[in-house]
This record gives sequence, structure tokens and C-alpha cells, in this order.
Amino acid sequence: MPGLFNKKANTLLGIDISSTSVKLLELSRQGDRYRVEAYAVEPLPASAVTEKNIAELEGVGQALARVVVKAKTSLKNVAVAVAGSAVITKTIEMDAGLSDDEMESQLKIEADQYIPYPLDEVAIDFEVQGASARNPERVNVLLAACRKENVEVREAALTLAGLTARVVDVEAYALERSFGLLGNHLTVSPERLVAVVDIGATMTTLSVLLGGRIIYTREQLFGGRQLTEEIQRRYGLTVEQAGLAKKQGGLPSDYVSAVLQPFREALVQQVSRSLQFFFASGQYHAVDQIVLAGGTASVSGLDRLIEQQLGTPTLVANPFADMTLNGKVNAAALASDAPALMIACGLALRSFD
Repeated sequence: MPGLFNKKANTLLGIDISSTSVKLLELSRQGDRYRVEAYAVEPLPASAVTEKNIAELEGVGQALARVVVKAKTSLKNVAVAVAGSAVITKTIEMDAGLSDDEMESQLKIEADQYIPYPLDEVAIDFEVQGASARNPERVNVLLAACRKENVEVREAALTLAGLTARVVDVEAYALERSFGLLGNHLTVSPERLVAVVDIGATMTTLSVLLGGRIIYTREQLFGGRQLTEEIQRRYGLTVEQAGLAKKQGGLPSDYVSAVLQPFREALVQQVSRSLQFFFASGQYHAVDQIVLAGGTASVSGLDRLIEQQLGTPTLVANPFADMTLNGKVNAAALASDAPALMIACGLALRSFD
């Protein structure tokens, strides 16, 4: 049926550059249904990205070129994100009657009050959040600022792959956007207090959402690479073999008890510890739901173990559960990668703003 999902010229590829891979996602929409048109994940060379900073431009550019070929997409315009730790955000009040241009001019004049870097080194963006509770003549404006080099290095990597950055977002906001797709699958209302634990290769990020908005974020150095390294060490495998075995199985019979179970337990401890930091920081002492995201979320039995030990309903994120798929998309592969594609999905959703 041609023309049903007409690909608008403004469709953006969501591309998430993480510490171990680049993930690409293309969505289309008909009515309020989304469809996955293309997706692919491509590993990055070791240490090309360290703690969310691009260290080797060439290596990242080549991986981006490969992921586009793998996904069989013809789109060139991209939404990409910088890490929350690279961004300073501040909510300020401004006059409600100002146009966007007037706000922008005023923010540029006032920004040095809020931002600890020289303004010529900073990229600034803002979004009106709504009327101020204290004064109806004023609006709350979210100011986001990031070192230009963080943005420019991502643009440069995309350019090497023949792509153009049309939108540079913040990972946390991309996560919020894709969290909006999980509503029907949560066991509690999305308005409640939900902890999203994004377990990457080297970093675990806890984001606590209230009413679908992030109210707390904390990063910890812990991730799936620890499991890969333990598999390597114990069974004498290369990194690639260990990574594959972790996903596909085929390891000796003592793997679950000797390697996987201790890792799962260490991970539950990390999640518990992250939540304790959150509880210590404010008025909450429990969350209503835990959602697991990131590549390590699919480790078998992890959700059940967290639910048992922490007593909180736990779900593995799948932002595509209610979407249809283009015939060329491998459904089984997408389902297995789904928790790792939350940020890519939130970026791809920028096509429909």
C-alpha cells in the first residue's frame, strides 16, 4: 500500500552513540501508530568512546557509515544526543509575552549568570515549560547549555558518514520521550514514581521519573562489560567470543552458577544502592515501578531477581511493543535489542514534534 506511511522529508534517524556501539532507528507514523522502518546496531572499536566522550573520530565515523548500510536506510538527517552529564540545565522565569527570538536574545545576555563556561564555548537551547505557578504573567523556561566541543565532535563524526545532525538532544530527554511509549505495559500509572535503570556496558544510569518527567539522575561506573570480562577470564575467550556467548549461550554448564548469578546479584546491589542515594536525597522512600533499559537489561532472570529482592514490580523496557514493523526489520533481533534502543527511539521520535 504505497503512500500509507509517506516518508516525510523531515523524518530523522535517531542515532545513539554509546560507549560500545552506535544504534540507529528510523520510525514512521500513521495516525497514532508508529512503525519501525529500519534499525541496526554496530559495535564501536574499543576506546573510541570513553565515558560518553568521542575519543577517536575516525573510528566512530566508520561505524556510523557501517550502521547506515546495515539498516538499509536512505535518510541522511539525524537526531543525536549528548550525555546528561555534559549538559547544564536551569529553569528560569521570563515574561510570558516575549517571542522566541526575544527570549533567545535575553537569554544570551543573562546566560553567564547560570553557566560556568565562557559563552563563546557553549551551545545554548531553551524550551518554554508553561506558566509560572507564582506569577501568571511569567513563564518557566528550561535553559540547557553544553560545551560546543561536545556537540561539534558528534556533528563531525556524522559528517564523516555522510550524515547531517539536524537535532542535538540530551539523552535524558530522549529517554523521557520513549518512556511515554511504555505506558500500557507498566503495572502502575505512568504518573507514579518510576525508576528507569539504564545498564550500559560501562555505566549504569538511574533516572527517576514522576509524571513522566525526570526528577533525579545518577550515573555509576558499573555495567555489562564486567560480565563479558569475567566470561573471558574464566573460559579463555576473546572479547568478541565472550560478548557473543553472553548473548547467544553455548557456555559450559557452570556458567549460570559460577559467573551469571554472581553478576546478577552484584547488579541488584548496584540498583539498590542507586535507589538508596535517591531516597537519601529527598522526600521519597520507595518507587512504584522499576524499568530496566540498556544492553544489559536483557540478561536472563535479572528482572525477576530485582523484583524478588527489592519487592518492586520490575519490567524490561520495550518501546516497540505497540509498533508495527517494516518487513525488512528482523523482529527477533529488534525484540532482543529493544531495551538498549530507548535513547535511539526517543531521538527518532523527534521527527514528529
